[in-house]
Amino acid sequence: MKFKARVYVETTIVSYLVARPSRDLVVAAHQQVTREWWEQRRSEFELFVSALVMQEAGCGDEQAAQRRLNELAAIPVLALTEEATALAHHLVEDGPLPKTAVEDALHIALATVHGMDYLLTWNCRRLANAEMEHAVASRCLSRGYDPPIICTPEELMGG
Repeated sequence: MKFKARVYVETTIVSYLVARPSRDLVVAAHQQVTREWWEQRRSEFELFVSALVMQEAGCGDEQAAQRRLNELAAIPVLALTEEATALAHHLVEDGPLPKTAVEDALHIALATVHGMDYLLTWNCRRLANAEMEHAVASRCLSRGYDPPIICTPEELMGG
């Protein structure tokens, strides 16, 4: 039996997956890559979301929210633990993430505490951000956790 890497699917992924095609060329390209990854690659991984992802996916336009939730329905939901909450706090308290990025810190913490191999996101401002990667990893490692690789679907398309 082949080992499947574990992927935490952050909210931006499902949002790009079901959104109407954007007129912004960069966003439209990200949407297309997301659809291709979802159709061609997701079966090669073990996917997970969290209650936070489900909550965020359920917000906004009712029809769009229902499409997002439908896509996530069969994906196991990771529990919000005290360990994840403490790690998220560590990431924003004198850490690499600003205090306004509590949800982003929680996504990282949940993926880390639950031993995910990857955190898949289009949030390149605070999550898939090369300038923050070392500081985030250092914070996780200082608490005894091996952080996931934080990447976009484009980076996880395979060889």
